[in-house]
Amino acid sequence: MKKKVLTAVLAAAMVMSMAGCGSTKDTTSTAGNTASTDAQTESAAETTDGTEAASGATYKVGIVQYVDDASLNQIEAAIEAELDKKGEELGVTFDYGDYTFNGQADSTTLNQIATELVADNVDVIIPIATPAAMIMQNATEDNQIPVVFSAVSDPVGSGLVESLDAPGANITGTSDYLDTSSIMKLIQAQNPDVKKIGLLYDVGQDSSTTAIQEAKDYLDEEGIEYVERTGTTTDEVQLAAEALIADGVDAVFTPTDNTIMTAELSIYEKFIEAGIPHYTGADSFALNGAFVGYGVDYANLGQKTADMIADILVDGAKPEETAVETFDNGTTTVNTETCEALGLDLETIKKDFEPLCTQVNEITTAESFDDVEAK
Repeated sequence: MKKKVLTAVLAAAMVMSMAGCGSTKDTTSTAGNTASTDAQTESAAETTDGTEAASGATYKVGIVQYVDDASLNQIEAAIEAELDKKGEELGVTFDYGDYTFNGQADSTTLNQIATELVADNVDVIIPIATPAAMIMQNATEDNQIPVVFSAVSDPVGSGLVESLDAPGANITGTSDYLDTSSIMKLIQAQNPDVKKIGLLYDVGQDSSTTAIQEAKDYLDEEGIEYVERTGTTTDEVQLAAEALIADGVDAVFTPTDNTIMTAELSIYEKFIEAGIPHYTGADSFALNGAFVGYGVDYANLGQKTADMIADILVDGAKPEETAVETFDNGTTTVNTETCEALGLDLETIKKDFEPLCTQVNEITTAESFDDVEAK
């Protein structure tokens, strides 16, 4: 599979250049392929109306990753692996190789990707993360191409669905909703005398809005002071991290925020040197150096997303009637290297955390999950 990054549009020629992993894609050739796959598209359309898919059918699957980070990469890999597996089981082909893109956290690029996928008449679009999901949903309101999102923290609050049980439109998916109070309890378990907590996030990330408000409400009830610092770029996040250190916080909390995730490798050592544990909303943060990552299993999230795709395209399930899948947020991942660098005893930490979660995993610092496996 070749991941593509949409980089430019030449309006006069109607050609989009794609760059990524040393490969390029010309949308002119993609458009040319559309006519040759009309029969496949019609077969897929019949399936979404509830008829049984013919053996050997091919479905064009668009995958749109919001940004390149460890969490979203893990989800994408899991989606693709499960689509391959389901394709073999069902005797069909899920063709995602020519329709997989990375928006690089740029709304203009994401809108260009949406335009191309609609022009390619794909059978389904899988946006990974809230910003990508919102743009793909807007792009499919008229044509009703099914959208099955992954890793959207608050599908109702972001306006993507009417309710989790009945989405109400051409959209459904999987949510990585974060149980913020559980992370706050982990902080208190590690440091019962905590007095000030830093909240580090991107104010423009919809995935952070609810979690940050929940954190504030919890800390207000507990009588714990908090200070907010935000950033929209890696440089700004680095400055925000330095500001929190200067603020004298005892710990830092970040939800499932893609901007901070992208910057984690550049800030985790700052927190270690200051003796400040960073608690976060995903194990990928811990992979990139944060002290603790808490939340869903993203590999499982991706797998479930792919299963929903098969249900919709092959079995005829309707997105508007397919409940959004949510998952237990019971897994805590501790970075053992960061734990040691902070002067904390791993066995004591595990003992403190175990009553508050379903399991405690260990991990060491790396750039991606391909480089290291959780113990």
